[in-house]
Amino acid sequence: MPFFDLAPMAIPPAYADLGKSARDVFNKGFGFGLVKLDVKTKSASGVEFSTAGSSNTDTGKVNGSLETKYKWTEYGVTFTEKWNTDNTLGTEMAIEDQIAKGLKLTFDTTFSPNTGKKSGKIKSAYKRECINIGCDVDFDFAGPAIHGSAVLGYEGWLAGCQMTFDSAKSKLTRNNFSVGYKTGDFQLHTNVNDGSEFGGSIYQKVSDNLETAVNLNWTAGSNSTRFGIAAKYQLDSTASVSAKVNNSSLVGVGYTQTLRPGVKLTLSALIDGKNINAGGHKLGLGLELEA
Repeated sequence: MPFFDLAPMAIPPAYADLGKSARDVFNKGFGFGLVKLDVKTKSASGVEFSTAGSSNTDTGKVNGSLETKYKWTEYGVTFTEKWNTDNTLGTEMAIEDQIAKGLKLTFDTTFSPNTGKKSGKIKSAYKRECINIGCDVDFDFAGPAIHGSAVLGYEGWLAGCQMTFDSAKSKLTRNNFSVGYKTGDFQLHTNVNDGSEFGGSIYQKVSDNLETAVNLNWTAGSNSTRFGIAAKYQLDSTASVSAKVNNSSLVGVGYTQTLRPGVKLTLSALIDGKNINAGGHKLGLGLELEA
């Protein structure tokens, strides 16, 4: 094989998705202190409806949202309408792979009838082999904020940066860097946020049924280090259990069961290992319906 006959490189993830596999092990399958219901349906015309509702068992506050999405596949256009119980209305239009292969443009607006507050954002993302870049402009009356990010990938190695420039203050308000390594069953991710927050995570798929993750965070000027480990085990094709623990002795356990196709039940509990007899532990219940 000639030395210049190289195989195509994989497209690296967006900056926000670096370390996502480890975060999913820590976050998915848990819903402490909440009773949640999620319903997803799709009409014959292709319109997707998503409804979500949750009740906080501590405060009793109820939140809900409704989202409709229509994909015009022929032209690579997606229309999305959103509403939530804070009475905020959102409209989003996305165009992908039309102007250029790998380019996605999104126009996002929100409006709150109660306060009259309006906001707008233009998002752009471009991804090809070895590179994934994004630039968002968040419009504000004081002056737009520009968010930029880039991730480069080569033979499993990943390097990325993320910055935000506030035009009203004429300065950078966010300055993040990240380095990682990714293979099929192993991922390592480290990051530095604003030069003061340091973090790292490891994800490993030990077997077809078992996933594990470790995360570590430290803030400059503080002696406290946050550390946690988590695991997810697939019991069978319909059930899985998850568990996690951190250095504050908070233990989380979760059980997810697919009752039937399109019906998923999630039970979770958070136990304070330092105060087992004092109470204050949290339970969670989630139900997902899809048709």
